Amino acid sequence: MSVRVLIVDDQAPFRDAARAVVEATDGFDVIGESSTGEASVDATRQLKPDLVLMDVNLPTYDEEDYASKAAECGASAYIAKSRFDPDRLTAAWATATKPSVNSSHDPGP
Repeated sequence: MSVRVLIVDDQAPFRDAARAVVEATDGFDVIGESSTGEASVDATRQLKPDLVLMDVNLPTYDEEDYASKAAECGASAYIAKSRFDPDRLTAAWATATKPSVNSSHDPGP
């Protein structure tokens, strides 16, 4: 079963790049995209993704708002946009889905 991914970023070029990385990663499928935090909430409710890749610097919110809201919703991993690639995606998902792990940040060097 594939990991269902929602991509959230206000910049279309990054959404395109993220889609390419996700589609190049075995076991992951993009099920939707959003360009705002507000739209991502609706998309998450409707699509029920396993993983949301979200820009933490979207307009109208700041990184601290997203970090605390994401943690409240059960987020367990973070990958910086500048370090996003198939290996980090796979490692973050593996770490996040381990039953004994509660939190992880940007896996890998």
